[in-house]
Amino acid sequence: MQKIYSVIVFDLGNVLLPFDYNIMLNKLEKIEKNLGQNFLKYYKENYNIHRAFERGELSENKFLEKMLLSLDNKIDKETFCNYYSKVFFINEDMVSLLPELKKNYMLVLLSNTNSIHREYGWKNYDFIKLFDKLVLSYEVKALKPEEKIYKAVENFTKKPSSKHIFIDDIHEYAEGAKKAGWDSIHFTNYDDLIQELKKRDILTIS
Repeated sequence: MQKIYSVIVFDLGNVLLPFDYNIMLNKLEKIEKNLGQNFLKYYKENYNIHRAFERGELSENKFLEKMLLSLDNKIDKETFCNYYSKVFFINEDMVSLLPELKKNYMLVLLSNTNSIHREYGWKNYDFIKLFDKLVLSYEVKALKPEEKIYKAVENFTKKPSSKHIFIDDIHEYAEGAKKAGWDSIHFTNYDDLIQELKKRDILTIS
């Protein structure tokens, strides 16, 4: 029987790599009381800065300038980059699926991310090498759920939209993939994902 799908596309954050920004905030609190909480307030109130950085509209230097200013320059750039990026940990169950899936499918990573998180956070994780392509928001100048970012995947795979399936923890982004003509699974946990993959004959493992 011919496979329905040719390409499995994975989100990164909270699918393969859960993250916890409290790790960063706690480090800031140790430097000065309320430094972490004040930074969190600034970050939330100016979330457009984060989005512009992820879209590649704001340079890394400009982003760092704004972040360090919000911290009254209590830390330097290198320290900020490490604090900001050492917030990830591996979902071992999910990562263990990748070698199995790679036997039969092209694998693409599709992430709203930025240059600092890539360089300081996850670039050197071994499982990244299993992906045939990384499609990253700041490089393609588009964010999920914009159609442009899904088309950037197709520009690489050269496969019809219907041959792609996307796994993302944010419902809106999974729906964006469907609007682009893909199938998608809204990721909530490993066990439910396994059942969804089995339903589609992508996985046959017990």
